[in-house]
Amino acid sequence: MTEVVGTARLGRRTKDLVKRLRPGDLAIIDHVDLDRVSAEELADSGVRAVVNVSPSSSGRFPNPGPLELVRAGVCLVDAPGADLFDQVADGETLTVRRGELWRNGTRLAEGIELTEATLTTALADQQSRVTEALEAFADNTLQHLRDEGKMLADGIEFPPLRTKFRERHAVVVARGPGYKRDLRIVRPYIRNFKPVLIAVDGGADALLEMGMKPHVIVGDFDSVSDAALRSGAELLVHAYPDQRGAPGSERLARLGLPYRTVAAPGISEDIALLLAHDRGAELIVAVGTHFNLVEFMERNRAGMASTFVTRLKVGEVLVDAKGVSRLVSGRVGIWPLVVFALTGVTAATVAILVSPALRNVIESLGRSIGNLFGL
Repeated sequence: MTEVVGTARLGRRTKDLVKRLRPGDLAIIDHVDLDRVSAEELADSGVRAVVNVSPSSSGRFPNPGPLELVRAGVCLVDAPGADLFDQVADGETLTVRRGELWRNGTRLAEGIELTEATLTTALADQQSRVTEALEAFADNTLQHLRDEGKMLADGIEFPPLRTKFRERHAVVVARGPGYKRDLRIVRPYIRNFKPVLIAVDGGADALLEMGMKPHVIVGDFDSVSDAALRSGAELLVHAYPDQRGAPGSERLARLGLPYRTVAAPGISEDIALLLAHDRGAELIVAVGTHFNLVEFMERNRAGMASTFVTRLKVGEVLVDAKGVSRLVSGRVGIWPLVVFALTGVTAATVAILVSPALRNVIESLGRSIGNLFGL
């Protein structure tokens, strides 16, 4: 069992908390079914331990998030129901020991430290029950297809934007599993092709971290920083189909930032893909977007009707970032070839020097060439 001492940082919204975490901190979260994106960001922050007052994996679906966090070397303790948000103040020094949380000799909570072995076994058990989740998910998707499919297929009325898409590539960056890694992979492509950069909420911060500015930010703006919103990008609020404004419009109004609104069903990353397609982008590269069952379950989505219709509509020009990485990696620079050539020459030279037979052949070949040219 692990013992960890660290500075407590509390947050009920993990995606907001990770922005405040520092290496060595002890994160206290309230996150049922800890998803892979949150697990990656917690691990990247450098925290030593995470105490979750909700089940990190409820068993509702095969959830690899907790396992990925533990494999990254972070101590993960589940203490469902513990009232730590009332007992602990941000910045206190706490200790995690054998699944228990302590402060100055006083035990604050008793939980269970989740190990790689137990999480691996639990994930395998969940995989065996995935059919039940898939059936319920498919039923919900079909229901939403009946309600939303026609609107998405017929087209969404987007407001006018300054950004020009026609005859350009577009990159849509969403905060999905592996999105930071995928974005690093496509950096050479972005540098060479200079596509339109569309960020979905927190994807804007990922672009800024890598020295790139989004041209357009789409979403309800619940997971994007003020700095990203003030980066100069055009802001497109994803509102509800009945024209009610999303909470993001209130935030932008408080910040005094201009924005436009689009009313549509589905999720914001689908709206971003449809925007690029509607405005005539030649190619759309998706970074961190969601598509499979587990990813939607992680986001607590009961269905994927909008994503299904969107992928059918834009599929002919849509490329996943991992596909682009294979194209980019095939472009070999000159220096690896030079090194390879020099290595070959060196090996041949050594072979000639140590082999009398080869040396005689080379000397004979040299005399023949000399005679041929009268040397």
